Amino acid sequence: MVSTAPAVKFGIEAFSGAPVELWPASGLEELQVVIRAAYRQVLGNAYVMESERLTSAESQLCDGSTSVRDFVRAIAKSEMYRARFFETASPYRFVELNFKHLLGRAPQDQAEISEHVRRYNEHGYDAEIDSYLDSQEYQENFGENTVPFYRAAVSQVGQKQVGYNRIFALFRGPAETDTNKDSQLTYAVATNSTNKIVPPMSGGRSGYADATEKMFKIVVQGAKYNQPRRRSTVEYIVPGNRMTPQIQRINRTSGRIVSITEIG
Repeated sequence: MVSTAPAVKFGIEAFSGAPVELWPASGLEELQVVIRAAYRQVLGNAYVMESERLTSAESQLCDGSTSVRDFVRAIAKSEMYRARFFETASPYRFVELNFKHLLGRAPQDQAEISEHVRRYNEHGYDAEIDSYLDSQEYQENFGENTVPFYRAAVSQVGQKQVGYNRIFALFRGPAETDTNKDSQLTYAVATNSTNKIVPPMSGGRSGYADATEKMFKIVVQGAKYNQPRRRSTVEYIVPGNRMTPQIQRINRTSGRIVSITEIG
């Protein structure tokens, strides 16, 4: 059977539905519930055409030769996931969505994002996806047979409180699709600040939307330039809607962001 815990009618759980778990005695209809839930979660509610379905991975799940976790892995490593969220999105957005789709939360800080950007640059796409699914955090929260779900609507043991605010910037309700190609958390993560909470599908403005209309000063130390041994402090003045590409350029030069300050 498929287990769906009672929905908690507050925060994100009120919009995203109950967790879906596969049990050994699950029948074909219940297996289809799991398959649909996995596609919906991992692909950010995107519509999946019949020709895009991973028939081999679905068959392995149905005959018991693979787990829900490995079915999730197959979706995340598929061409449709890569095309939607890697090839056409900014690097920061790709990492944000991996956290959202595979761990059910937002990234906590700049160090987490930088670690994952570095991983896929140095070790490749598959290693980046595996790092979420093979993590202790994934095992503790979803195990082998629970479809990942948005779990940051309540405080999590070992997680920072800012995650509660930031998941609302990534999750906009059950009718959303993750088509935005730009990072939604660049400013908040880089400055270690919180996002304004806008309830899903409320029609309100997010902290990110407000930030795009402002100017910021980014102070960077340790950037590498034409002279390999020269390191200096540099200041950049950028509008909020150019924060993501500017921070990407800084990371490529091995610069360290000291501060980001709103100046107008």
